[in-house]
Amino acid sequence: MTDTAPSAAQVSSVPEARGRAESWLADFEAALAARDVERAAGMFAPVSYWRDLVAFTWNIKTVEGREGVADLLASCLETTAPTAFRVTEEPVEGEGIVEAWFSFETATGRGRGLLRLTSEGAWTFLTTLDELKGFEEPARDRRPRGVQHGAHKDRLTWKEQRELEASRMGVDEQPYVVVIGAGQGGIGLGARLRRLGVPALLVERGERPGDSWRKRYKSLCLHDPVWYDHLPYLPFPDNWPVFSPKDKIADWLESYVAAMEIPCWTRSEVTAIEWDAGAERWNVTVDRSGEQVILTPRHVVFATGMSSKPNLPEFPGMDVFEGEQHHSSEHPGPEAYAGKKVVVIGSNNSSHDICAAMWEHDIDVTMVQRSSTHIVRSDSLMELGLGPLYSEEAVRAGMTTDKADMTFASLPYRILHEFQIPVYQAIKERDADFYARLEKAGFEHDWGDDESGLFMKYLRRGSGYYIDVGAADLVASGDIKLAHGQVDHLTRNSVVLEDGTELEADLVVYATGYGSMNGWVADLAGQEMADRVGKVWGLGSDTTKDPGPWEGEERNMWKPTRQEGLWFHGGNLHQSRHYSLYLGLQLKARYEGIPTPVYALQEVHHTS
Repeated sequence: MTDTAPSAAQVSSVPEARGRAESWLADFEAALAARDVERAAGMFAPVSYWRDLVAFTWNIKTVEGREGVADLLASCLETTAPTAFRVTEEPVEGEGIVEAWFSFETATGRGRGLLRLTSEGAWTFLTTLDELKGFEEPARDRRPRGVQHGAHKDRLTWKEQRELEASRMGVDEQPYVVVIGAGQGGIGLGARLRRLGVPALLVERGERPGDSWRKRYKSLCLHDPVWYDHLPYLPFPDNWPVFSPKDKIADWLESYVAAMEIPCWTRSEVTAIEWDAGAERWNVTVDRSGEQVILTPRHVVFATGMSSKPNLPEFPGMDVFEGEQHHSSEHPGPEAYAGKKVVVIGSNNSSHDICAAMWEHDIDVTMVQRSSTHIVRSDSLMELGLGPLYSEEAVRAGMTTDKADMTFASLPYRILHEFQIPVYQAIKERDADFYARLEKAGFEHDWGDDESGLFMKYLRRGSGYYIDVGAADLVASGDIKLAHGQVDHLTRNSVVLEDGTELEADLVVYATGYGSMNGWVADLAGQEMADRVGKVWGLGSDTTKDPGPWEGEERNMWKPTRQEGLWFHGGNLHQSRHYSLYLGLQLKARYEGIPTPVYALQEVHHTS
């Protein structure tokens, strides 16, 4: 959700741009070939950023400045042995910055990248691993035949082969990877691993793949547009709605599992995991439809979702409240609450959605705002925030999903907020009347700690915002009642705030967000292991709910953790799609015995 620098309107293709880019890449390659770390680092600007997605570091890592570049190269250059840097499309130049897409090779793989070059040297430098040499995906001219022509006794059909494989997985054959969860994260990674030939099994406690969406409250709909939400390999058809209803996306995920032939156990809940250090594998206990099964994979991936570990508060009086109360993740919808009084604790996405659905059913509903929330109108976000990369206009201009993902990835998190601030300033000006009405109604609104808006809040803390699809107008008009303050306690039939305000309630919905994904590790493997890997998500920006020190990448996501063989995968559909490639390649390399020396394994600064 960002505009990029320089923007398409500011750039032009000129011969000098190609010359500068080709010259820089050639000189950089020569320095690397000579193993001249100081010379190579000196080709970066004093203020510069190199973001590497697995290609050099077997990690997801950003280094800063010439000193950071030198440290990375000193550790990784010999084993990476990079060569063949080539410009792959016409570079562009704007505002003194040359932007050039390039390809390259390493000792083990092939990669792509994006260079932004100023008069001082490389300003931003993105390198990504695309594929492993000798283990390329079976696509295009390498696609499987699908049938063995000729006459063969005891031939198995495709269906028989699939049934045989399914019957043996976890029984006669152990998966190399167990992925916990079959939401968009687990399913996308499952597709990558299937294509890469890594024996992997998805384990899903729901009855069907996609139940993590299907079982949510009735009115839930994706707030991100379709261009942002494609799955790997199989994009949505061109008549897919801009915003996907939750049951439609759930059905798509289920059909995707079948189409991509992803091994998946449903009605199967992981109840415990234990690392066997001697055997260097996991013992994963699964309740499979009432039968206990032990799986012994080398790797376990938690794809349980950022929004799946409910934060259920503990307020005095919850045990005496005589009405119904539940977390928003368990909310069934408004139908059962006609004629009742509903109090929703919280003021972010889920709260707004649930309150709006209550209002549509003529239910008396009150939103309790405990802290300020950032709101951005969907139309403004789509046009000003996402439009340059993820929109029909971007597609018509030649922007593919892959190129959009790479462009977005090329801006290091350290400076991303600088490009977000003007986007949200423009939104603030465009929708000034809307925000004035909200504030007049008493809604406490913010733009983030540094005015950088929604996406930085998402990256830093995963909370504190609402993409408005209509509920905010109901708050502004008073149709959704608004109360402020912390909850002091509950009585038999009410919620009482710290200032003494008493809100009658037959139902209390706790739209209080979700905890760190390492909470699932604590549940399944114990608190000691959860603390060993530490908090999941956040950048260390030292902003609200994202304590420092600065880490430069999302904590523990899509990369090695402090526990061997334990990984986390997820995020929104865009992140699940894009980063599943890099996690898949890391697992494939380990499966094939390719050395994977990890540069700068993440330190643990926070445990929850």
